[in-house]
Amino acid sequence: MTASTTQRLLSPEEIAVRAGEQLTFLHLPEAGVFAERALRLRALSAGHAMRDFLLFVAELADAQHRALSAGTPVSLPTADDIGAAARAGQPLLPALTWPRAPVWRESLRALLADLARHLADGPAKTVTLQLAAASDEHLETQAGRLLSGVMLGLDFASAPLIAAGLQLHWVRLARQTAAAHVSGAVAPFGRTDDPTVCPCCASRPVAAVERLGADGARYLACGLCATQWHYVRVKCTNCQSTKGISLQSLVAADGSPAETQPAVQAECCSECGHYLKLMHPARDNGLEPVADDLATLTLDLLVNDAGLQRHGGSLLLLFGEPDEPPPPGREH
Repeated sequence: MTASTTQRLLSPEEIAVRAGEQLTFLHLPEAGVFAERALRLRALSAGHAMRDFLLFVAELADAQHRALSAGTPVSLPTADDIGAAARAGQPLLPALTWPRAPVWRESLRALLADLARHLADGPAKTVTLQLAAASDEHLETQAGRLLSGVMLGLDFASAPLIAAGLQLHWVRLARQTAAAHVSGAVAPFGRTDDPTVCPCCASRPVAAVERLGADGARYLACGLCATQWHYVRVKCTNCQSTKGISLQSLVAADGSPAETQPAVQAECCSECGHYLKLMHPARDNGLEPVADDLATLTLDLLVNDAGLQRHGGSLLLLFGEPDEPPPPGREH
């Protein structure tokens, strides 16, 4: 006589939880994050309607990479800060409230001086040099408005440059904090009470990415510190509903799909009226969240026209009444 055992079947919710436990929750920015972004932007610029702007941001990303490689130290949170954030279930380095040490302004000015050396004479170089000479008060005011989403009084021409300095600073913060507290009693970054914002800096995601090598698991990508964190699939990144989720893609002028399997789609929620781009590296292994977000602005415009509002966004390209940043000249 043989013994038999009964195994309880897991519910879909339990399966999702167990899958999440087996995945790496957090992927911090790599040392080459800005170099990869620059490479992708140049590849996307070929024949693109926004070619000049994409190439400008590529130059900016190259300057960010050179600055990050310099290894400039920044003021880091203490073990007490880490413990307090963990107990509160809050991100450790919230962009709106974490003190910006003067080093971020010094690094921004150095980044701008470096960038200017790689730009030909023209409007972009003029704006770059003017911002490099701006007062501390001006830089702090513009940074505060950009991070809080306040369009009133924001200089749209210099906003991508301010954003680049803030990205550089928070990538440094995330990487150096992780390195300094790797053996601490409490991990510096982990799950927080709000899974829809970055567990490092509390920013909203620029896009969602199905990471290669993670069985198609979805991660949200931060547009500020470039951290990626796991978030279950087919769930609204704004209201967290699993109802009314649909995917929208660009179509050609004749009404046919622009791609058989588009690499970038808009995941839309009819429950709250928000959307976020979903990117599929398996369909295009060169995808980089910030670069591909900029290059798919048309998708944003079409989904906005349908009445949906974006959850998250890019610091490098803002919607509003002022003119877009001036197209750059480039040295050849």
